[in-house]
Amino acid sequence: MRQSRYWRVGVTVFLTAAAILLFYDVLFGQRAAVVLLLRLFTALEPILYGALMAYLLAPVVDFFDRRIARGQRPILKGDGTLRATGVRAVSLLLTWIVITVFSYLLLSILLPQVYKSVLRLIANMENYYNTINVWIAGLLEQNPSLESWVTAQLNAYYMDLSTLITDQVLPQARNLMSALGGGVISALNFLKNLLVGAIVSVYLLATKERCGAYVRKLVCGFFRPSQSVWIFRAVGKADSIFSGFVRGKLLDSLIIGILCFICSSFFQFPYAPLVSVIVGVTNVIPFFGPFLGAIPSTFLILLDSPIKALYFVFFVLALQQLDGNVIGPKILGDRTGLSSLWVIIAILVGGSFFGVPGMFFGVPVFACFNTFVEFLVNSRLKKRGMPTSPSSYLHETPEATAVSPARKQSGPAEARSAETSPEEEDKP
Repeated sequence: MRQSRYWRVGVTVFLTAAAILLFYDVLFGQRAAVVLLLRLFTALEPILYGALMAYLLAPVVDFFDRRIARGQRPILKGDGTLRATGVRAVSLLLTWIVITVFSYLLLSILLPQVYKSVLRLIANMENYYNTINVWIAGLLEQNPSLESWVTAQLNAYYMDLSTLITDQVLPQARNLMSALGGGVISALNFLKNLLVGAIVSVYLLATKERCGAYVRKLVCGFFRPSQSVWIFRAVGKADSIFSGFVRGKLLDSLIIGILCFICSSFFQFPYAPLVSVIVGVTNVIPFFGPFLGAIPSTFLILLDSPIKALYFVFFVLALQQLDGNVIGPKILGDRTGLSSLWVIIAILVGGSFFGVPGMFFGVPVFACFNTFVEFLVNSRLKKRGMPTSPSSYLHETPEATAVSPARKQSGPAEARSAETSPEEEDKP
């Protein structure tokens, strides 16, 4: 018993010292831990890609498992291991066939159209420049004071612009050429990691029950049974939030992009494929995504036809209303449980720290944190015998009307005397 106590004290002291050294290194030292984590992330990047693919494709594999194994023995044995029936292999094959065919059809239809739109945009750049120049010239002619101010600003910044081009732009041209070569290498490295990740995802999907059982075994081995139960519940809740939001949001954005492409082609909006890609991709970002996609798309159409740009604005508003009131609730439901204010806060905080990925993953991460805090608060309120519903706290604090367990044991008379306010006691 004494050795066990010494062991716990030693581990606690070691972990405390390690945490202090790590905190000092991250803030004031050489940041060796950050460099090590970045190298580890680079080394495990294909594994992470494979885990993400397996996580997204797991519902599709389960769907084919249920359809293929219908009327047969269960795909899992009593001990949780996978039966050697070949059902999982067929499900994996069908899953990747569906993904490959869908990707090929989408890219074969979309990529040529986007390529043509980009070529058309480049070919019309001179006309668009002249159009914008005429707009600006007309605006300046109607406002002489604005014209004089613009002229003064241009003269003031002319020398700065010349210095910038001479001292910075030209020296950076050589670096830009080398960066282009590095960009090609980075693209090839990304494709290699993606291919390795696809292979890893196949292995993870083929043995996902066994991997889950091994993880549960580790948790039960390192924690007490009561702690393991809470860990499994927390992981299950986080998986429900993440899986519902990430998969649902990707599917919702794909549907919005396809609908935008069909309707834009029907209404003959210019650059319909390019605009549809912009709207579909930016729709992944909650709340702000529709506006981020509509602004550049409207500007592109405005350069070609102002009246069609106005029609496109009305179309995007109608499409977002359809997404927010029909498509989104059907696919996502109330996965996060966050109000609009907390969604905005999560997007802003996540975007400020991690950019666009932070804007996307900030909502489910904040939803998990909100669920954890709500669980802690509700647990403490239940221990105090107080209500957990927010509606109970609208008008007054229910502390005066809540009956604690001690009051329940003291009897009705003592509880009533304890609940009597001092003002009531002073009354005759």
